[in-house]
Amino acid sequence: MAAAMANQGERAVLEEEFKWLLQEEVHAVLRQLQDILKEASHRFALPTSGSGGAFKQENFVLSTSSTDQVKGVMTLQGDALCQADVNLKMPRNNQLLHFAFREDKQWKLQQIQDARNHVNQAIYLLMNRDVNYQFKTGLEVLKLMDAVMLQLSRARNRLTTPATLTLPEIASSGLTKMFTPALPPDILVNFYINLNKLCLTVYQLHVLQPSTTKNFKPAGGSVLHNPGATFEFGSQRYEVSHVHKVECVVPWLNDALVFFTVSLQLCQQLKDKISVFSSYWNYRPY
Repeated sequence: MAAAMANQGERAVLEEEFKWLLQEEVHAVLRQLQDILKEASHRFALPTSGSGGAFKQENFVLSTSSTDQVKGVMTLQGDALCQADVNLKMPRNNQLLHFAFREDKQWKLQQIQDARNHVNQAIYLLMNRDVNYQFKTGLEVLKLMDAVMLQLSRARNRLTTPATLTLPEIASSGLTKMFTPALPPDILVNFYINLNKLCLTVYQLHVLQPSTTKNFKPAGGSVLHNPGATFEFGSQRYEVSHVHKVECVVPWLNDALVFFTVSLQLCQQLKDKISVFSSYWNYRPY
């Protein structure tokens, strides 16, 4: 009898603790998550003060310390490259090529746009449970955390996992039509985000003659194609002769990735606390 009463007392204490967790601590964590994710969202927007919400322009120099064959100066405005100036030194004759975006063109970085959309969706999910909302079960909290974590994971993955493209996809991209003077037919370029970096890849090509004895096997999709990769575009076959990749850190992308990591940790910690209650004496808060 005494043991049963003790168990009832422990259960009552446990139920009070769980009730406090649902009513108080869950909302405290949700507020903290909203604050962090709003900071992350602001990093993507980068509004200029007093400009009616216009995006601030930031200039970045893309280069590498090992070679000066490619150098790019890019202007990033929110999720768009609005200016790009690229200098390329051709290795076979040291000829210097210069090409830049046409004034009427800008290139949307879909990775940044998608990541921002996922962050905003996570904020929307959190704001749907305002301070007056009463969570009734642990399962309800777990489902909300899973939904938020899914959006945050997708946001992070968009920045950490660039798209894999075939060389014909790069060749037919609208990016090739944005430059003045027009890109020569033996040059391909690609821009993408990798983690906290803005990357530019320049491919130099040479034409494979129909009479060549070289075994032709078109390259598949990749983030970065290596020299020797072959592909067919139009009625012509090409081989990649040189690859140049230059990059630079975008500080606010680094901030956003840190915010994603902290937010995911907070979500997991709350899930762990909810789950702890299910492990005591087969107590099920669900």
